[in-house]
Amino acid sequence: MTFTSLGLSIPLLRAVAEKGYETPTPIQAAAIPAILRGGDVWASAQTGTGKTAAFALPLLQKLSARKREPGRIARSLILVPTRELAVQIGESIRRHSRFLPEPIKVLTVYGGVSINPQMMAFGGGADVVVATPGRLLDLIDHNAVSLATVSTLVLDEADRLFALGFADELNRIIALLPAKRQTLLFSATFPPAVTALAEALLRNPVRIEIAAPTTSPELLTQRAIEVDAPRRTQLLRHLITTEGWTRVLVFVATKYLTEHVADKLRRAGLKAEALHGELSQGARMQALADFKAGKLQALIATDVAARGLDIVELPVVVNFDLPRSPADYTHRIGRTGRAGTPGVAVSFISAETHAHFQLIEKRNRLNLVREQIEGFAPGIVTPPAPASTGGIKGKRPNKKDRYRAALARAEMPDPTVSRRPDSAD
Repeated sequence: MTFTSLGLSIPLLRAVAEKGYETPTPIQAAAIPAILRGGDVWASAQTGTGKTAAFALPLLQKLSARKREPGRIARSLILVPTRELAVQIGESIRRHSRFLPEPIKVLTVYGGVSINPQMMAFGGGADVVVATPGRLLDLIDHNAVSLATVSTLVLDEADRLFALGFADELNRIIALLPAKRQTLLFSATFPPAVTALAEALLRNPVRIEIAAPTTSPELLTQRAIEVDAPRRTQLLRHLITTEGWTRVLVFVATKYLTEHVADKLRRAGLKAEALHGELSQGARMQALADFKAGKLQALIATDVAARGLDIVELPVVVNFDLPRSPADYTHRIGRTGRAGTPGVAVSFISAETHAHFQLIEKRNRLNLVREQIEGFAPGIVTPPAPASTGGIKGKRPNKKDRYRAALARAEMPDPTVSRRPDSAD
């Protein structure tokens, strides 16, 4: 199959050829014809499968066939969970539209920056609006844009939109859209909330299910390293230095830890930056650009901030904190060992996370050898089972007490790290 056989126009085929795409990916081959036919589409596709082009190309073809109406209106709307993904999709659509006979106006709007320039940009309307839900509602409340003429709605990474608490915002936005429209829903997974949304929004949709892109076993090396939690940063620094890691994406649980770990690495002479939801948009974009350009050795990020990032030839991913769900483990490590380039995925395992990693292994059908790095061997690997010796209720040491006692015997510090939930866009 070729892009020509999908029914795309010559200007769009030129844009595809310029990008070096030779054959469509499975999601593109299935979605493009379905979208061009005008019906609703319900697609399951992971990041890295080419899904942006799968909805961007047919969307541009439909827009180029109709004249733009005057006024502060949006002809099509793409809702995404994060600022970075909004920027990435906006840039992709602009590249794909460059050879169209009439220019396509694409506006990317998100929080964390001044709203005034975004309000002014809506003068004359827009062909494509790529937005995070909160900022779009702010613009609507300021009468900067109307959704009354939206002909196509795209929900990209719908599962993350719900996971990040955008359900109420989505309901408000959908209520402002015309009933007669085309709706395209893309999601990596379909939890009950997403399934309910799809069933309520979509009319006789074409169902497309594309398996997650698999990393070649021979290209991806997965490692599980046992280490006491307080020594993870020291071990990370040691591995970056001794194993010659040029770029490593490090996943942590909270925005506090992104700053803490990045600061520790910088003090050790490494080039590292944090990426989390409370940074200014300029700081987030700069950190990401520097990392992609190879100016940083380490980017310390939360799942929220890193969602949807497209980083070519990423050599190493580290699970400093384990992901909450086994599915997120697959999503994280799938960022390396792709496109014919070898990659390494490392997980730090402590006594407190031992059982959770076993669950991740079970769900992903893994059985990784536990490593111990010389000089970083843990004081305790698995919490011992409580002794059945009776005694007074409430006086037996709990798991945390036993863990701290083991650390004390090993003469290791046990600092308390405050954990705060990360913020969403």
